[in-house]
Amino acid sequence: MSIDRLYKRVSEVGPICVGLDPNLSHMPAFTSSLNVEEAIFKYNKAIIDSTKDLVAVYKPQAAYYESAGLDGLKAYKRTLEYLRSNDCLIINDVKRSDISSTAAAYAKAYFSGDYEGDFLTLNPYMGLDSIEPYMEYVEKHNKGLFVIIKTSNPGSKDFEELMVEDMPLYNHIADRIREMDGNSVGTSGYRKIGYVIGATSKESGEGSRIRDRYGDVFFLVPGYGAQGGGREDALELLNDRNGGVINSSRGIIRAFESSDEDFETATRKAVLKMVEDFR
Repeated sequence: MSIDRLYKRVSEVGPICVGLDPNLSHMPAFTSSLNVEEAIFKYNKAIIDSTKDLVAVYKPQAAYYESAGLDGLKAYKRTLEYLRSNDCLIINDVKRSDISSTAAAYAKAYFSGDYEGDFLTLNPYMGLDSIEPYMEYVEKHNKGLFVIIKTSNPGSKDFEELMVEDMPLYNHIADRIREMDGNSVGTSGYRKIGYVIGATSKESGEGSRIRDRYGDVFFLVPGYGAQGGGREDALELLNDRNGGVINSSRGIIRAFESSDEDFETATRKAVLKMVEDFR
């Protein structure tokens, strides 16, 4: 199971997830003379080369590559190939939501071929039948899912936190996804389907309550750093420094903008600080 591989990697190096989100308006100087494809790929390669011994998993956000057109998608493909050649785990952050043959096509796109990764982020708000087409890859091809449950953005209160039968809507969704997953857990003790749980809780102790309720579910935790989530918020969502990965994107890949050091050194130092936070 992919979750077991990720659990093992976290136990070896810690729970750090780095978002590979190339914003063409915030690129280091060494990319300025390169075309878009080369600039994005060389940028990502520099991040990977300077941090791969410290990072459990990388999370490219597909929107940044799509927004750069065909050259961006070529760079995406090359980045994923480079990650796989370095035995790095990959979360394709696409947050897709659709049903039937369309969902099956998304699954094929991001679990095989040019954009193959180990995990995929999904939005479950269309219903359980929007998750089902991906399960073939989970069951037969050792792939993994992270399903959005409780996010880190202020707008999460608009729908996710609505009270339904004395319980937030996000709890109902998480409970149904866990039922869908059945009773099987891997050698790590975690289920095949993980949850996206943000680290910017507005309510004291909420993170601990979520962790206690879903003790056998692996979490992808966004919100740390630039989005306002702190060390304690994120730690609440882990199980003894495992059971989840903490994502940081801008706080790492744009660390060079507030540093006098070269891009690789600034990037590595930002990851090292995060490693120390969660040691």
